[in-house]
Amino acid sequence: MRWNAAIRARLFFQAYGGKQAMRVVICGGGVIGACTAYFLRRHGAEVIVVERTEVAAAASGKAGGFLARDWCAGTPIDALARRSFALHAQLPKEIAGDWGYRPMNAYSGYVATDDDARRTTSSALDWLSDSIVLAQRIGTPESTAIVHPRKFTSAVMNAAIAQGAELRHGRFTGIARDADRGAVKGVGVEDDVIEADAVVIAMGPWSLLAASWMSLPALHAQNSPSILYDTGTKVSADALFLDTEIHGHATSIEVFPRPDGSTYVTGFPDTSAFPTDPADVKPDPYSMKWLQQISEQLSPLFRPEKIMAKQACFRPVTADGLPLIGRVPQDEGLYVATGHSVWGILNAPATGEALAELIAEGATRNVDLAPFDPARLKPLDLPRRRWR
Repeated sequence: MRWNAAIRARLFFQAYGGKQAMRVVICGGGVIGACTAYFLRRHGAEVIVVERTEVAAAASGKAGGFLARDWCAGTPIDALARRSFALHAQLPKEIAGDWGYRPMNAYSGYVATDDDARRTTSSALDWLSDSIVLAQRIGTPESTAIVHPRKFTSAVMNAAIAQGAELRHGRFTGIARDADRGAVKGVGVEDDVIEADAVVIAMGPWSLLAASWMSLPALHAQNSPSILYDTGTKVSADALFLDTEIHGHATSIEVFPRPDGSTYVTGFPDTSAFPTDPADVKPDPYSMKWLQQISEQLSPLFRPEKIMAKQACFRPVTADGLPLIGRVPQDEGLYVATGHSVWGILNAPATGEALAELIAEGATRNVDLAPFDPARLKPLDLPRRRWR
């Protein structure tokens, strides 16, 4: 086993009676990992983030970035969402950079069919086609907003690094434990080990890879294709949730205009298998074809030559639809934060804040994490592996 220079320095410091801050290794450079790193640094913890590909490589870079304050009212996620919505409004005052945070309206509606009398009526928004009917305003600038997810994740990660966190590239290969007591002592990364007092698994649906080394419930992955259009300044700050039909099947489409002049369109989510490497995620050609056909019905601005990206991402989903946030059962010093489904970008700040409090102080202050305790779900029955 090879020990890097930082670990040797740490051991030397401890050997001569020094007192050093808790070291936390976070596996995953997505939005949850970035926010956890940022808030842990504010608690004075030594933080190392391990990322296999790049920051915001998966859903954290390819999600819509839509934020809603009270859309989870009446559910266990409500307090988490409200706290996180408030943090999203606060963070632009604390962190340098522009990630397109913007309060906005949100509307529900539908695409009128050929036999609908409203098909030829002008839409309430002049950039939409006549067939788009906006039925109800479901969000206001006080209750809904948007961020550019990749820029947000990168800005928060950069802020954590500026405060002393370290980002290392490498593939997570297991949990290193004390040979005699079995206590957690670090993270295996390739053929190396990074010593740690606490470890956070925040790898989205790829957190499932850690189930061989710790007690984790099953995770599923929701595949979400999307198209990014260059629409300039012609699109208003209005998020759209539209019902429509294609090839005889009812579906819903979501449209999120961003301040940088791009508009994000997504639809056709499904649960499917995902590749081991996030870099191998590719959009399904059939879903992409249908999404483009519908997009072109929505607005004359959604033309093929205006396509900036065709992409897909996998969002982590648990059996009961609630995230996993907290201590891993049967393993002192191990934590997990994943399973946020479509609300990952929204709930990342409050998740990072609460998890940092739990790790550094032993309890949370703003959000009760009890509904998200990983122990509430039956763990996968896998043989426990030891890091070599």
